[in-house]
This record gives sequence, structure tokens and C-alpha cells, in this order.
Amino acid sequence: MILIADSGATKTDWIIISQKERSVLKELNTSGINPFHQTAEDIKDIICNELIQNIACYDSKEFDEIFFYGAGCLPESSPIVSNILEGIFCNAKVEIYSDLMGAARALCKNSSGIACILGTGSNSCEYDGKDIIGNVSPLGYILGDEGSGAYIGKRFIGDCLKGLLPSYLKEGLLEEYNMTTRDILNRVYGEPQANRFLASTTHYIYKHRNDAHIKVFLKDCFREFFRRNLSTYSKELPVSFTGSIAWFFQNEIKETAIELGYKIGIFIKNPINGLAEFHCKQY
Repeated sequence: MILIADSGATKTDWIIISQKERSVLKELNTSGINPFHQTAEDIKDIICNELIQNIACYDSKEFDEIFFYGAGCLPESSPIVSNILEGIFCNAKVEIYSDLMGAARALCKNSSGIACILGTGSNSCEYDGKDIIGNVSPLGYILGDEGSGAYIGKRFIGDCLKGLLPSYLKEGLLEEYNMTTRDILNRVYGEPQANRFLASTTHYIYKHRNDAHIKVFLKDCFREFFRRNLSTYSKELPVSFTGSIAWFFQNEIKETAIELGYKIGIFIKNPINGLAEFHCKQY
């Protein structure tokens, strides 16, 4: 059996596939795993308490391969995840990749293309069908992450509080989340995981996406994503997207891409099923 994981800031999608039958046996979710921000103890707790308990019907020795694609899986931090998985799945070969490689394989399979992640954070790459050959660092939600939920939320809250958007949008936002301006500032600057809070405001933005002011606002946000992240990649390649922001705002992204002269590829909400398909084809 093969175990595949796709992990972001908020959650990890897991899928078990039968190597022999090339079919999906089980899908589940756990909390997000990021070895750049979490300790080995935190990650082990998630795997043992959330993953293993939900796949107890399978013997850990039955797993032959594990492919883990995750945010924060850099060369220096990846061993944290691989050591934990190898300790639990003692017969399995464990391979760790970045979430960006997961997106590229899920979106492009074995073809060339530009793969983009737009979720809580953002990232992008140029992919040649086998390897990532170009990547503009997203730099995180403070310095970059254009097009992400955190970036859109940061821009929207800032525009509302500065009076750059109509007052009814600000009033609706404060009412929606039962917060004052002071509450918002405290949540952003005084509490952890401000990026998740900022990204959560995209639910409100999505509800009002047909408002003329929000339409202009969204296209400006996505225009910044293309301008600051994709300008060095080949414009001859199709641009494909994954992630919750990409999925729910795909119409605005498509309109912006076409205006800027990019070719549209595909949109998928989560990479996990595309990764299952990719790995099934390898056998």
C-alpha cells in the first residue's frame, strides 16, 4: 500500500491507495503539519493521535511507500517528518517533498506548466514535467504571499479601516466577526497565527464577491500575484491553480490571467487526488 499526504498551514489531506489495484482505499484529514514552524513532538502527536488512530484497521507494516508533500518541507527541516514516519511505518520507503512539488505533480502530471498554490499562503513554480526549474519565493504573508487568503484578508481589512472601501463593507465585516477595530488589531498583532485569521476574512469577501468594489479589489490582488510572482516564467506555458482561494475565486483569477495574456490550465481544490492519480500511473 501507498500512503500520500498533502499538508498545508491548516490541514493535512491523507490518502491510502492500493499499489496492486491502483485504487483509493481511504481518505482522511488531520491538522496541518509544517516542520519549519512545529516541533518534532507536535508533529508526532498529530501523526499518532490523528492519523494512526484513523487507520488502525491497517497494519503499519503493510505500507510500502509514503510520499509526504508539505509546506515547510525544506532540506533542513524535512528529516523531522521522515524520521517520525520511518519510526512508525518501519517497512516503508519515505520520500518528503515540498507542497509546491505536490501541486506541480497534481496539476501538471508529466507535462510542462506553471503550477500555483493559492490557499492561506501562496507559491508558484515553473515545472518541466519532472522537476521544478523556476521558483519566485513567496516570502510569506508579511513580505509577499500575493493572491493568498492571508494577503487578500490583510489588504481588505487595511482598505476597510483606512476608508479606501465603502463604509458598508467595513461595517459588515465588523458585524460578521463581532469585532471592533481594536479587536482586529489585537488579533493581528497580539495573538499567534495572524495569517490564519486574515485568511478567514475571505469567507466574508466571497459572500460579497459580486459587489462592484470587491470585484475591482479582487482583480487588483490577483494582478499583483501575477506581476510579482509569474513574470519570470515562460508565458507560453499554461498556468494551473490549486488551493481554496484559487478554487473559490477562479472566475476572478481567470479574468485577470486573460487580461494579462496568460494561458489558463486547470483548477483543482486540493492536490491529493491528483497526487494519487500521479503515483498510480508510476506503477
